[in-house]
Amino acid sequence: MSAVPDDPMAKAKRLVLGFLPQDRQPKTEEVQNAVNAIFGMLAAQGESLDRAQLAKEIEAMTAVFQERSSGLTDTKGHEPWLPEAKNDRDWDFWERYRRYLEDVVSLPPWVVRRLDQSSDEVLSQLEDPRRPGSWSRKGLVIGQVQSGKTGQYIGLAAKAVDAGYRLIVVLAGIHDDLRSQTQLRVDEGLLGFDTQHYRRSNEVGKSRLIGAGRMPGAKKLDIASPTNSTAKGDFGKKTASHTNFPLGSFPVVLVVKKHWKLLEYVRNWVIDVHGTEDENGKKVVKDLPLLVIDDEADNASIDTTKDDDADPTKTNAAIRDLVNAFDQSAYVGYTATPFANIYINPEANNEKVGEDLFPASFIRSLPSPSNYLGPERVFGLQVDDDDEEDTPPLPLVRHVKDAEIWLPAKHKSGHVPGAELPASLREAISSFVLACAARRARGQTKVHNSMLVHVTRFTSVQGLVRDQVDDHLRLLVDTLRDRYGKGPALREELQGLWEREFVPTTEQFPTDEAERLTWDQVSAELLDAIRKIQVKAVNGTSKDALDYYLSRKDGLSVIAVGGQKLSRGLTLEGLTVSYYLRWSKSYDALLQMGRWFGYRPKHEDLCRLYTTPELQDAYVEVTAATDELRREVEEMATLGLEPTAFGLKVRSSSLGLTVTAPNKMRKGKKILLSYSGEGPETVIFKLADRTVAHNFRLLEGFVRRLDSAEGLKATPKGGNVQWEGVSPGLVSEFLADYETDPMAQRVRPRLIAKYIDQCAKVGELVDWTVVLVSSTTSKWPQEIAGHTVGAVKRAALKDDFESEGRYTIRRVISPQDELIGLDPIQEERAREAARKAAEEAEKAAPPQNPSGTYIRRQRRPDQGLLLIYPVMPVNKDGVGVSTTPLVGFQVSLPHSKHQSKTEYVANTVWLQDDIYSIVEEDEA
Repeated sequence: MSAVPDDPMAKAKRLVLGFLPQDRQPKTEEVQNAVNAIFGMLAAQGESLDRAQLAKEIEAMTAVFQERSSGLTDTKGHEPWLPEAKNDRDWDFWERYRRYLEDVVSLPPWVVRRLDQSSDEVLSQLEDPRRPGSWSRKGLVIGQVQSGKTGQYIGLAAKAVDAGYRLIVVLAGIHDDLRSQTQLRVDEGLLGFDTQHYRRSNEVGKSRLIGAGRMPGAKKLDIASPTNSTAKGDFGKKTASHTNFPLGSFPVVLVVKKHWKLLEYVRNWVIDVHGTEDENGKKVVKDLPLLVIDDEADNASIDTTKDDDADPTKTNAAIRDLVNAFDQSAYVGYTATPFANIYINPEANNEKVGEDLFPASFIRSLPSPSNYLGPERVFGLQVDDDDEEDTPPLPLVRHVKDAEIWLPAKHKSGHVPGAELPASLREAISSFVLACAARRARGQTKVHNSMLVHVTRFTSVQGLVRDQVDDHLRLLVDTLRDRYGKGPALREELQGLWEREFVPTTEQFPTDEAERLTWDQVSAELLDAIRKIQVKAVNGTSKDALDYYLSRKDGLSVIAVGGQKLSRGLTLEGLTVSYYLRWSKSYDALLQMGRWFGYRPKHEDLCRLYTTPELQDAYVEVTAATDELRREVEEMATLGLEPTAFGLKVRSSSLGLTVTAPNKMRKGKKILLSYSGEGPETVIFKLADRTVAHNFRLLEGFVRRLDSAEGLKATPKGGNVQWEGVSPGLVSEFLADYETDPMAQRVRPRLIAKYIDQCAKVGELVDWTVVLVSSTTSKWPQEIAGHTVGAVKRAALKDDFESEGRYTIRRVISPQDELIGLDPIQEERAREAARKAAEEAEKAAPPQNPSGTYIRRQRRPDQGLLLIYPVMPVNKDGVGVSTTPLVGFQVSLPHSKHQSKTEYVANTVWLQDDIYSIVEEDEA
């Protein structure tokens, strides 16, 4: 339950947070000093406060950290505007929302600052709503499931309204109660009034103010919403005919379900009210800046037709039609599962409804705060290809192996579940009762508690499961009330579950995150906790609604039995226990069904996921594939690529899963990849002193081993130092120990080392040439294990690389260097292949040197080349900024006859221009 802004503890927290440094994470002693100062001040004023509790809550809030977002941007046709706009307009909606997040929602200050920053970064990619003329921007924001995307886009909407966008349309899923839930969040955070009673803020009485509008001293800001938070509050035909707002004089916000008919109503309404004819006689909306926020942008919004020339699917066409009806528009999609979005053809353009929704203007990736309970923490993540540590799974998953008799995985809509609940589900319900009681024992009495039971997609079967769960729960309540009959035996059984399952788990969490409880403390709360629990069915036909809002004062405790409606977007507040058996064949559906992801302050240790071993394996695989995709996006952002270079691939499943629904990936194509014939090179360098020093020491040790190896001799060639006949073990050892930047996903030295070792076992890559490359014109001579070489100069792509802690360059290799190690016949064949390709492409002049693609084709399978470059990082004036050079390398790998490949599904851009390898051009 959120604190009330004028509550003494909330007031104290606000004062302490204001006392702490705002530009960095505060130190422990700074937190203690601030707590002492504020506690003393308030005590002198007669305020009654628990100092230890205040300190504990402040420490928890200030411990949360969130990294900056990263993104790809296309600046063509875009005019920068936000820095100047920060000073020439009022930001009242944003300031009110920021205060609401800090004082009422009690978000950690660092998280609010990051939300401010990330929403600025998205807003800056839209056009200035005051900019005259026609303009359009389309973007995509990638978050994580249940990680706070709604809060982020409400922040974006608040700032957009402040900036001058007059119409905000939020597309909120495909179900009524998800739309209602989103509208309520918009009411609380942006509008400040209850749309169930009013449509415009200037009509509202004080009693109907909610959320940000209800805070003491909150500004009353003029804004309207024709849609409301009731189940029937969408923008239907009746709403359209009764809405006569004078568009443009104040902001209007619509929260609309993603259905083509409703979107058509919105478009026609706006056209009727504000449309004017253009030179072609078509009605368009001029000078009314539109912002469309598409929540779950990979769901229903995607054109699933196979042919780009065919008419798009109805909802996709309706969104495009709405956006194109305005001469000034911005479209921003939000999703945690962008798999379908990356398969949109960026060149698709339909005569009737215009360009598709490919995010051509920008793509941003939002990192999650450190207190987010996401897939990596639940299922673990192995990153043996990086210098980061593996993320071990939290001990929260329990295997279900006894449900098949009760409810077979493959059942039909008329199936009747077995008469008795499986032991695993009975244990899950008992775990939920214990979790509710434990939260009460921790003082969390007026909070929401939810349990998810997701075992079938059929509503008729869900109803039967709901009845069975309800009967079992009522039996537990009656038994616990019985002090003399079966009651003591049930308490003893619950005590055994507590001591076997909860005590050891809690001990694996830090004490500041999970308070240790005795059985007596939990037992004392059992009856009150279980009496409060309701069982509800949540599906398309059910009259049961999870109304957390109406229960916000005392908290709702509910076991939600559902299917499709619980699988995307809908938030189960205070979810602790999930019983999940629903298999899905696609990555995105599996992730979206993971309602157990999110934020679990002070009760992470009480959370449980009951599922099958097979489903756990599927989630482990999906987590790895999603992490790889997210990192590739971040690396592309670091390289400064544009969204039209959004050439991404998603690793295929070994368990038979698909990346997304088949009709959403018709523009995707399966491909096989390995390092065979590749030329990976370092272009992103970590600037941390420890990393720079480690890699330089590694290079010195490698050179000494080369010099001392039997049969090897260093040969000076054109200033370079060269060793021939090097063993694969020496090369793979060097690569395995090399430390790279986490963003450098395309060059993963440990994976390259493994690849070399695998090749060597079958007689490939056993004969290596190693070259320490030197610049003869270098200003920075370097002594490396007895050899003097000139460090090479490679300009940074970003001037602010020192503050970013990362040095990014276009290429480390000089293309002609890759010819080293070829004999004259191989070299001539490579040149001839490059010349022939240039003729076929009708290039004006043949290349002076062939690119790496042709060179690697001529290498024998046993013949490898490692080029090592000491790189001097230089600032924009060309001045070196380090005494120790960065160690860069390129590995030239011939085509293998034996290596197995990993299957990926690639999008159109990737297939056109494989950016997994850096674009290599023949040297003219």
